[in-house]
Amino acid sequence: MAANFIDYVKIYCRSGKGGAGCMHLHRAKYLPKGGPDGGDGGKGGSIILQGNRNLWTLLHLKYQKHIMATDGGKGGQSRSFGKDGEDKIIEVPCGTVVYDGETGEFICEVKAHKERVVLLKGGRGGLGNWHFRTATNQAPRYAQPGEPAQERTVIMQLKVLADVGLVGFPNAGKSTLLSVVSAAKPEIADYPFTTLTPQLGIVSYRDGRSFCMADIPGIIEGASEGKGLGLRFLRHIERNAVLLFMVPATSTDIIAEYNILLHELEQYNPELLTKARILAITKCDLPRLDDEGNELEDINSLLPAIRKQLDIEVLPISSVAGQGIDELKDALWTELNKEQNQVIEISHAPIDVTVIEKEEASSDDAEEDQEGTIYLNEVEEEWDLDKYKGIGWDAE
Repeated sequence: MAANFIDYVKIYCRSGKGGAGCMHLHRAKYLPKGGPDGGDGGKGGSIILQGNRNLWTLLHLKYQKHIMATDGGKGGQSRSFGKDGEDKIIEVPCGTVVYDGETGEFICEVKAHKERVVLLKGGRGGLGNWHFRTATNQAPRYAQPGEPAQERTVIMQLKVLADVGLVGFPNAGKSTLLSVVSAAKPEIADYPFTTLTPQLGIVSYRDGRSFCMADIPGIIEGASEGKGLGLRFLRHIERNAVLLFMVPATSTDIIAEYNILLHELEQYNPELLTKARILAITKCDLPRLDDEGNELEDINSLLPAIRKQLDIEVLPISSVAGQGIDELKDALWTELNKEQNQVIEISHAPIDVTVIEKEEASSDDAEEDQEGTIYLNEVEEEWDLDKYKGIGWDAE
């Protein structure tokens, strides 16, 4: 499933060119000088993006490196119009952002179901010589050519639409919380970077209400410099109304870890700091011990000082024991319904194409086979196949 989560594709798009207008003079048995009757050329097909709420990734576009619309047909005699080119509709998940593949400049975004955005407009068809007749030029022997096609290489990035985004270090308990409050089944283990792709879950609230929560892979200090998994997945919380920071109670310095996470978000996009923030101190059912095994101060006695210094809402929780989960849902629902958090808008800054392509290339390399794996057709020496006889494929 992790390999099927594709949130980045680069494709070449080309619209259709307009058909040429026809230059024709009407001739009939009893009408030797019928005049111009050349028809117009057809319009070229456009490249159109359409939002589809049933799509969750860009997997269906990963291997479509070229997407081209058809050209418009040429005009004909007797004012016959050329056939219009067929539009090429590219369905994308809601939350897809499109950038120029050469410069990295923002082009457009698709946020709603069935929303359509014309990425490349098809060329207009040329006018036939019938349009150019005048009293002084009754037999024009020229027609308009069609407009040329537009072509562009674009980068599509998916930024998932969710209400709450989880931000924390690896093994902070993000996936565990998501599995407790929703029906999502993320992989949970006791080693770092268990979550390799963003996970979405619908959190049920009172009276049949619900909200969407997004879990992204853990961030570490220096992620903005490419350490760990980098910051490539932070694009998935750009539209979140509320950011839920998660720091385990077993940490020796909770405020320092929170500030590190805040700094990494600022390095990625300073606008993320304007969003509503809540700090959840996880794993409160575990004892707080230092590196030498000495017991640290109880988390409940530290809460007033943490709240005063950070000036945000701080909640102690334990996903395993179910401690503080209802209070956390109440706090998230209250923040989501505040008027200043209703509009989730953020400007899409231009991307560095060279950096993003390097990140995608490194992630593709990680999915390749490990070194040392030998395949039969990759070695030069002859294989002794006699020892394999009679064990299945050649048995009679």
